[in-house]
Amino acid sequence: MQATALSATISGLEAHLVRVEVDSGRGVPMFHIVGLPEASVRESRMRVRAALGRLGVELNEWVLTVNLAPADLRKSGGAFDLAIACAILAALGRVRPEALAAVLLLGELSLTGALRPVRGVLPALLGARRQGLASAVVPPGNGAEAAVVGDVDARVGGELAAVVDHLNGTASLERARPAPSAPRVALEGDLADVRGQHAARRALEIAAAGGHNLLMIGPPGSGKTMLARRLPGILPPLALAESLEVTAIHSVAGLLGPGQGLVRERPFRAPHHTVSAAGLLGGGDPLRPGEVSLAHHGCLFLDELCEFQRHVLEGLRQPLETGELVICRARSRGVFPARPLLVAAVNPCPCGYLGHPTRRCDCSPTRIAAYAGRLSGPLLDRIDLQVVLPPVAVDELHAKGPAESSAAVAARVAAARARQEERRARGLVACRHNAELCTAEALAVAPPDEATRRLLRAAAERSGLSARGYVKVQRIARTLADLEGLDLPGPPHFAEALQHRHLDARSAARSSHASA
Repeated sequence: MQATALSATISGLEAHLVRVEVDSGRGVPMFHIVGLPEASVRESRMRVRAALGRLGVELNEWVLTVNLAPADLRKSGGAFDLAIACAILAALGRVRPEALAAVLLLGELSLTGALRPVRGVLPALLGARRQGLASAVVPPGNGAEAAVVGDVDARVGGELAAVVDHLNGTASLERARPAPSAPRVALEGDLADVRGQHAARRALEIAAAGGHNLLMIGPPGSGKTMLARRLPGILPPLALAESLEVTAIHSVAGLLGPGQGLVRERPFRAPHHTVSAAGLLGGGDPLRPGEVSLAHHGCLFLDELCEFQRHVLEGLRQPLETGELVICRARSRGVFPARPLLVAAVNPCPCGYLGHPTRRCDCSPTRIAAYAGRLSGPLLDRIDLQVVLPPVAVDELHAKGPAESSAAVAARVAAARARQEERRARGLVACRHNAELCTAEALAVAPPDEATRRLLRAAAERSGLSARGYVKVQRIARTLADLEGLDLPGPPHFAEALQHRHLDARSAARSSHASA
């Protein structure tokens, strides 16, 4: 007898429906799984056999062949256990075959028949909904995650026996319930704690308002890390569509806690500079998202940028430009969204004191040049804002009166982003943030007048402003105008935007020395 159940596998964030076909017959006992299964899937034979034994179903006299179709798609993980067990029961006459026709079955079986949570339930259910499936059964640990997907009747099964009773119509599983709304996580610090560094505070606000990447250059102790960790406090809350994307990425990565539903806080990821290329960009077998994707719609903070391996940093070129990361391997390919707000911090030289007003730099010109050379021109060209942080004077540390708070800055950022969303709603642009404007859109919403064109022409001749850099200046100018509530940016906005472009370690040190 034959029977079929439905499950799913994930490639990147894309779900592929898998038909679990079982053929049963009497003879010398055998249990084969075909259809390009990885080791974790082949091992499901032992888990399924033990779980079925707890139901009184012995496989000692059966020849079982399990086919995972399509056969040319690699399958990995324990999520197929439940579908394999139910398809076997249907092939043996213990479950109604028609009950498996339109239900997605996901879950790893323990030896006792209990269902354990698996990765990727949210993208799997989203893919099932696109395929027209209207119901699913998931483990209790994935219930809150599954409840996020509308139009899918997601049920929670704690034991294989309960799932069998549900499929046979003798009992009913509980519907998956969304997780209760958790109080907002207290963010680390407030901008009111930052003393001095007015240019850096301004750059941080611009970055948050327009989604622009930011590079901060300054000596140790100038406040680079302190400022970066306060960035989430001035970003607006995640929209529902953004929250779904972030949750799907964390689900595939296995970072959702038991019973956790939607991720409602913008992620903040700060990997150490020893991170590998696979850790930052993604990879592994099966493919998993890296830090740049885990920070999608949030903040990716790279401290001590020049200490990262160069080939790791060069891998950021594609996601910084396109907002997604395509990982290709010999036997797999995955696409992960990767549009974080990148904030990086770097010292002006290896010792960190080049151009410092009171500390002496012991680095030779050769070491300084080699240090600055770790950041390639194409990578720097993809970072919109580049700001210098001079040492903070003692008088500023003891200044009376609080500095502007994160709440006040966040209000201006929210207003600026609302103007960008309004332009998108009117069809003037297709993107959500100014940092994503294409060339034609940037020209339409930030057209330079004659005075501005002369200014940009002079900047291009003086500093070699690239075509990409030219567009980024337009994007920053548009954000500056949004922060002031203006319809179009003017020459002052373009002039300020130019001040945040084309810095390297040497020029940063000179600027820092002049500021001091």
